[in-house]
This record gives sequence, structure tokens and C-alpha cells, in this order.
Amino acid sequence: MDHDARVRLAHLRDAPLSVDEVLRAVQDPEAGGVGLFVGQVRAHDHAQPVVRLDYTAHPTAEQTLHDVVRSVLTDEITAAAAVHRTGELVVGDLAVVVAVSAAHRQAALRVCAELIDVLKTTVPIWKHQVFADGTDEWVGL
Repeated sequence: MDHDARVRLAHLRDAPLSVDEVLRAVQDPEAGGVGLFVGQVRAHDHAQPVVRLDYTAHPTAEQTLHDVVRSVLTDEITAAAAVHRTGELVVGDLAVVVAVSAAHRQAALRVCAELIDVLKTTVPIWKHQVFADGTDEWVGL
């Protein structure tokens, strides 16, 4: 099966993300299960209140994201999708949504977990967190 045809969505967006869009992207008549991960901006990190964060992506990040989605596909997977925000986000905003469909839930869940883990360590996206006390931190540099 062609790996690229199973990569249904791999984009960076500077606009709000849609869980429904990602779920629709991985719908497949051969799939009996979908693994889904939604990452959102939390109110605290390192026991400090977070005011906002900014995601900055390298110009190659979207192609790298596509390559990462493709790299986790196994023969069990019918489709996979991933979208990641860029720009300024506030607490509660969705930062990343990934989904994987497969004939059975075990494969869908396993590959979904692998996808978000590889995405976080491989795709060149950097997070700049701003805390309530005015301090800040860069993550992923």
C-alpha cells in the first residue's frame, strides 16, 4: 500500500485547529478504530502560571511533519493525519492534533502514541512560553 496516500493531512496552521477535520481525514471503510491525541495549552508549567505561548516553525517543518507521519505507518494503518499550530496561543487553545486509523484499536492507539512522540522530538517547531511573573522559556531549541 502506498504510504503517501495514507498520509491524509500534515499541515502547520496559524489558525485554530479542528479535531473534526483531523478525524474526517483518517476515516476509512477498512478502519475499525481511530487513535486520537489532542494537545492543548495548559495553565501551568514548572508550577508557574502560563500566560501564553508562541510556536515558531522552521521553513522545513511542514515537510518534516509529512515525513514523520509517513515514517510511522505500518501495514496495519489505513490513514494518518497531523496538524500543529504556529503563532500565539493562549490557555485552552489546541496546539496539535494527530489521528491514526487502523483495522483494530491496538494498532491505531500504538501508532498514534508513536506519531506524537516522534513529532515532538523531530519536527523543528519551537515553543516560547511566557509566564505570569514575566519570565519566559524556549522549549525545543
